[in-house]
Amino acid sequence: MTDILNDADFDRFRKVIYKECGITFSGTNRPILDSRIKEILREKKIATVDEYYNLILSDREEMKRMLDSITTNLTRFFRNQPHFDAFINYVIPHVLEEKKKTGDRTIRVWSAGCSTGEEPYTIAMILKKILPPGYSFSVTASDISLKSLMVGQSGFYADNKIDGVPADYLSAFFTKVNGGYQISKEIMEHVKFDYHNLQHESGMKNLDVVFCRNVMIYFDEAAQLVVLNNFWNAMAQHSYLFIGHSESLFGMKTKFEFLKTDWACLYQKNS
Repeated sequence: MTDILNDADFDRFRKVIYKECGITFSGTNRPILDSRIKEILREKKIATVDEYYNLILSDREEMKRMLDSITTNLTRFFRNQPHFDAFINYVIPHVLEEKKKTGDRTIRVWSAGCSTGEEPYTIAMILKKILPPGYSFSVTASDISLKSLMVGQSGFYADNKIDGVPADYLSAFFTKVNGGYQISKEIMEHVKFDYHNLQHESGMKNLDVVFCRNVMIYFDEAAQLVVLNNFWNAMAQHSYLFIGHSESLFGMKTKFEFLKTDWACLYQKNS
């Protein structure tokens, strides 16, 4: 199969993607970018790479659609159960202890890079199940994929997408409908889906927990540090950060402290 991007084309697309969202394309994943651009040109009936490149520079919505097309959205409910075990057994009890000191009764969580919504809905179901009376919660779910956000907002998942959901959660928070399952309104009302580029400040404050799992692997260290600083600024004085089990902040100049629990490793902000 002939590449549609020559070396110069690849370089300029790689640079504009990095500038826009911090995602790094190297020689090893060049074929992914090439195939996505080829598909877009065919769908839009655009004759040349130059024409499409000029289009994304002049049209912000088209830029968003291009970024959407190059992202990979792999997720599932209760993905990496040890993280959720640590969330239930360590993080939330410690967050509640801090809340008692301040009188604040709202737990605030950000699912950054939420894809099609399985992660934020998992978080919301857990909080609905374990929080004591008198506490409320909100989950902000963000991504740069508009298509994924629309799936999350619908709250509908095909039968094969609910594998791994415990039976008690399935019966309590889902309704069986034709072709799949619908998340209950009592869960959906706690989750807000929002388009957000992690290279930019979110505007959020006093977050108790941030989940950003298997997202920063697409960034180089400079872009990772931008994301981590943005998280730090959005998080409460005593708060917690989950990243992917194959990701690490080791050797990076961040303010986050490594935390090893009986269930999983994560990071904390104490300042």
